[in-house]
Amino acid sequence: MKVFQTDHIRNIMFCGHGSTGKTILTDAMLYNMKAITRLGSIEQGTTISDYNKDEVERQISINTSLSHGEWKSHKINMIDTPGYTDFFGEVAGAMRVTDLAMVVVSAAAGVEVGTEMVWNEATKNNVPRFFLINKLDRENLEFDNILEGIRESFGHQVVLAQFPVETGPNFDSVIDLFRMKMLKFAKDAKGAFNEEDIPADLQDKADDLHLKLIEAVAESDESLMEKYFEAGELTEDEFRQGFRKAVVQDVVFPVFCASGTENVGVRRLLDVITNFAPAPHERGEVKGDNDATRKVSDDEPMSAFVFKTHAETHVGELSYLKVFSGILKTGEDVQNATAGHGERIGQIFVLNGKEKNNVDQLHAGDIGALVKLKQTHTSDTLCKKGSEIVYPKIDFPDPLIRTAIRPKAKGDEDKISSGLHVLHEEDPTFVYKIDPELKQTIVSGQGELHLAIILRRLNERFGVAVEEDEPRIPYREAIKKNAEAQGRFKKQSGGRGQYGDCHLRLEPRQRGEGFEFVNAIVGGVIPGKFIPAVEKGTIETMEKGVIAGFPVVDVKVTVYDGSYHSVDSSEMAFKVAASMAFKNAFEKANPVLLEPIYDIEVRVPDEYMGDVMGDISGRRGKIMGMDADGRFQVIKAKVPLAELYRYSTTLRSITAGKGIHKRSFSHYEEVPGDQKEKIIEKAKKEREEEE
Repeated sequence: MKVFQTDHIRNIMFCGHGSTGKTILTDAMLYNMKAITRLGSIEQGTTISDYNKDEVERQISINTSLSHGEWKSHKINMIDTPGYTDFFGEVAGAMRVTDLAMVVVSAAAGVEVGTEMVWNEATKNNVPRFFLINKLDRENLEFDNILEGIRESFGHQVVLAQFPVETGPNFDSVIDLFRMKMLKFAKDAKGAFNEEDIPADLQDKADDLHLKLIEAVAESDESLMEKYFEAGELTEDEFRQGFRKAVVQDVVFPVFCASGTENVGVRRLLDVITNFAPAPHERGEVKGDNDATRKVSDDEPMSAFVFKTHAETHVGELSYLKVFSGILKTGEDVQNATAGHGERIGQIFVLNGKEKNNVDQLHAGDIGALVKLKQTHTSDTLCKKGSEIVYPKIDFPDPLIRTAIRPKAKGDEDKISSGLHVLHEEDPTFVYKIDPELKQTIVSGQGELHLAIILRRLNERFGVAVEEDEPRIPYREAIKKNAEAQGRFKKQSGGRGQYGDCHLRLEPRQRGEGFEFVNAIVGGVIPGKFIPAVEKGTIETMEKGVIAGFPVVDVKVTVYDGSYHSVDSSEMAFKVAASMAFKNAFEKANPVLLEPIYDIEVRVPDEYMGDVMGDISGRRGKIMGMDADGRFQVIKAKVPLAELYRYSTTLRSITAGKGIHKRSFSHYEEVPGDQKEKIIEKAKKEREEEE
């Protein structure tokens, strides 16, 4: 296959809310580049990007997909990412390697929560952005309202590069503010266009918008601004160079127009990408940990970053990666600098969906895939031995939903554990924990669909079926007042007996202060050698709990009196005595149950705010505040973990899929009295069943 140098490579990702048409746009671009011979269909499951069985069945993108084509001697690598928020980890990975984020907005829906999410991710990674308003062939559209919504959400740096002559079923022409021409696209699916003069009734509008575009570019550079003021205009070369620089520096975010399904605007978009999107080296040096850097150049030592691991039947694990510097070649021995071991580079692929083509090498800035690396996973850095650099790991989103699983068949525990480990390596947004306290295997992810697909893969690839349970809550036990009690253990059954006697005082501590043990024995009433046994007996009892079997926290325990037997006393006897004393004192110290409270932040359009707040209140939540953010409201609240089971599903239902939330642990708080007795009763019943 043809080899492309760094300056002739363009890496773009399609990102945005779900159902904005990203996958069809990818197909349309491939079709115009003659990489495929016909446009695919979501409904028929024939697109290049969505080839996975789950994607075809559900008609949504689930995995990041790679494709590429050639346009005017440039290689355009395209990364199609899911819009469904359950799979936002795919967006986070792709954002680390793209050189341009094509933020796709549906003309029918405008700015949505997913639009904001990808914008924030691009901002975090300093990725240049274009906006593409898609689906302009839909009826009943107000283009100016859509544009105003984008500007309201993302600022005055959003500037029009094109606008439609007409929206709806007759959409086939755009006014291009670069060329100052009307581009009329053929309706024969070939995507070709003719340049025509701008209609007289649109000339003033085009002139005004063209001026605003030039001013936005000139304002990004002092020398350009001076030339613009002196000459009153910019030459074509000055504008092109200034525009590219403004895009790279994130000071201009141009808006383009298209209909992927009708193939309108796509061919011109390919021209814009080759002319104005940054080449990999134009974004500057790539930074590793410890202030190490690499220029994006073939002349630098080889380094590459793995941004996704994807398992395919009959192929094995594919490692999607971008070569940041040097040239990656088949047959070379390289170093996994993240994990500290060597790897041999076998086959190198460039991908068009599931279609793989072998190449011998990838140059700096290019994207491809390796197969059958031994111990390399997502977020790992591969580099030339002796020239190590480690690129920062991907900052994946925290889990939003959790459930417990158990095997349907006995004896599958080990297979489940190894399967979950592999699935986590492939998808770090999926997390699992075999929790000894809860005696459950807890799996966590970004949403119900995310976990459903993970568990399906567990079954299909590793041959183990599981059932879901509601996760237990890690309650804690504590006390509210001081109490004292004696524990006396005496056992005589022929021969040497057992004797231990201690008095303990329990005092509550502030939340989060933890456990403190104090030895206040005087006069040797308990020999010093037995004091550690008293402390150990106390700690073991605290771990097992007293009133409901949950660990005890935030208590000060003082051993202040006791007695011993010169022959029969032992460490074991004092451990038992301490346990007895602790339980006796705990029961008298006004014991309470504590439950974990989580901070949640819910982002919703205005019209759903009341319903969401009502639902939070119904979950024993406390609203802590609200902030307006563009067209969205951000609700901050504290909610018990016990009330958050499958909350993301409920939120999606309440807001018609337009609401998102994030959560984090806040603190422990006392369980209300009516809830406390139910929890204790349930815990006792579960213990009896286990026994």
